[in-house]
Amino acid sequence: MSFTDRLAELKNLNLLRRRRLIATPCGPEMLVDGRPALSFASNDYLGFAHHPRLIDAAARGLSTWGVGAGASEFLGGHFTPNRELETKLAEFVGAQKALHFATGYMANIGIVPALAERGDAIFADKLNHASLIDAVRLSLAFNHRYPHLDLGVLEGQLSANRAKRRLIVTDAVFSMDGDIAPLPELMAIAERHDALLLIDDAHGFGVLGPQGRGSAAHFGLKPGGRLIVMATLGKAAGVSGAFVAGDADAIDWLEQSARTAIYTTGVPPALTFALQESLKLIEAGDELRNHLQTLIARLRAGLQPICARAGWRLTDSATAIQPVVIGGNEATLNVADALLERGIWAPAIRPPTVPEGQARLRISLSASHGEMQVDELVAALGEIAS
Repeated sequence: MSFTDRLAELKNLNLLRRRRLIATPCGPEMLVDGRPALSFASNDYLGFAHHPRLIDAAARGLSTWGVGAGASEFLGGHFTPNRELETKLAEFVGAQKALHFATGYMANIGIVPALAERGDAIFADKLNHASLIDAVRLSLAFNHRYPHLDLGVLEGQLSANRAKRRLIVTDAVFSMDGDIAPLPELMAIAERHDALLLIDDAHGFGVLGPQGRGSAAHFGLKPGGRLIVMATLGKAAGVSGAFVAGDADAIDWLEQSARTAIYTTGVPPALTFALQESLKLIEAGDELRNHLQTLIARLRAGLQPICARAGWRLTDSATAIQPVVIGGNEATLNVADALLERGIWAPAIRPPTVPEGQARLRISLSASHGEMQVDELVAALGEIAS
């Protein structure tokens, strides 16, 4: 089948993706395909993507360090600001050491194959992010997937397994459902079965836990021992990149073996200036997180009767990710288009990102939203559902 035929097939199935053209900085109000829209599409949970303090910090970094890193860190060197950021990231999450990556995707596909190799076994939640799914494939380890949050099945899989090294891999906050993995229970299972636990905290870092220290801190856990934490820096932190944190030996091993850290050009030092400033804002951001929780409660209260009337499903999420499951691809696209006609952007998510028959609007809230903007979204969905 030609590329033309394959693209036509995606279009016929209402699965063709589209990158909408944005002509303004990331924020709650944007120009989307040339027209103003209220955006509920971003993972900028604390509203830092266009924060003046981060812009000023990046400008200082640019004036001193330029725009590029020149080479991989093992070839061109590990810049002082990058090392300072890793130290501060480790301190922030309570770990012995951290390793910085250019993106979250690169982090996961480097970390997982370094922790589990051919002959080892990986146990992964079926709703993990695509980067973790691809990372497991790259590892060549035996792949055991368990139904979403079904810890009974997970424990049974581990009990029946005799691999020398075993690794449990899970999102901390699931990116398309917004629910939170039961990390204490997962840690207990890892202890009972002599396994490592790797969590992807892309959507919890900066938002959950005391001072935004992440999903592990939310449950009173710290990276170390069996627990290894990866988190991204392009969502609540407002910039870009990712890091992994844990015991020093574990991070030293990843530094020696994670190919996406070894064989890629280093992160420009100027970005680390913005990230170090972001950590300060995250730590002092309780008011923002409280406001975000108020918005979450307001949205859910408004949407519950609408979803009940329309036959939609509001997922059981206490996080800034608030999906409305509509079901069919065409129906979901129609609702998303109707919202955009009203000046509101909430992306339609379809298979294979989510399971068949579970297409949805992925509504993402930010502390930069106001209550009236949330009410505007609720009112628009109420009109569409009528």
